[in-house]
Amino acid sequence: MSLLPDAKIASEPRLIAEPGLAARVAAIAEPVIEGMGFRLVRVRISAADGCTVQVMAERPDGTLAIEDCEEISHALSPVLDVADPIDRAYRLEISSPGIDRPLVRRSDFERHTGHLAKVEMSVPVEGRKRFRGILLGVEGDAARIRLDDAKVAKTGETNEFLLPIGDMADAKLVLTDDLIAEALRAGKAAEREARGEAEPKRDYAPKTKAKAKAADRPKQKQDRAAPRPKQAQLDRAKKARSGGYDEGE
Repeated sequence: MSLLPDAKIASEPRLIAEPGLAARVAAIAEPVIEGMGFRLVRVRISAADGCTVQVMAERPDGTLAIEDCEEISHALSPVLDVADPIDRAYRLEISSPGIDRPLVRRSDFERHTGHLAKVEMSVPVEGRKRFRGILLGVEGDAARIRLDDAKVAKTGETNEFLLPIGDMADAKLVLTDDLIAEALRAGKAAEREARGEAEPKRDYAPKTKAKAKAADRPKQKQDRAAPRPKQAQLDRAKKARSGGYDEGE
């Protein structure tokens, strides 16, 4: 099933692109993928199985089903065969970006604010090229990151940097428990939407304990010890022992 092209796809270009041969494949693949309503994330070429061309794609909402991969593969394979950008046999692999996904668009950095990421710059920023830290958001076409480095915190050096996305050679999320949990929640929400189910409501109101009825209350055990006699009874007993007991009292 083909998807209708989304206007947002064409309006937001990738700011981080591949070099060399992967860039040639991406230039051929991107218009085909976007024409189907998906968007290209990244192209990687590796020596796995002789030569593997991995094309990462996604829907505008960041998801990609197995059926989507098959559809893209069937549409892209003949186009690559005609263009012939690779001079040797290769295996085409269509996949989703994964949980620890590459970040290539401005919206990728916005969507994953608060998560841990690794960035490698092609143009150094304040003398360094590699950064690992928490994404703090986007300012224009630059991403702000706070370094995840205890040494920097101790020395009091600058631990926040504004990194131009267009000057990045590579950027990707780091796999963490929080990232996995968020991905699981998003997956369940997508499944519910596909089935047409509403999100379950959660009742956060404190529950009050109902008052127990008399019949429901546990019966108290009776004290088997003899009850203490009242003072008047004690006085009569004393008089009886002394011969002065009077029944009329």
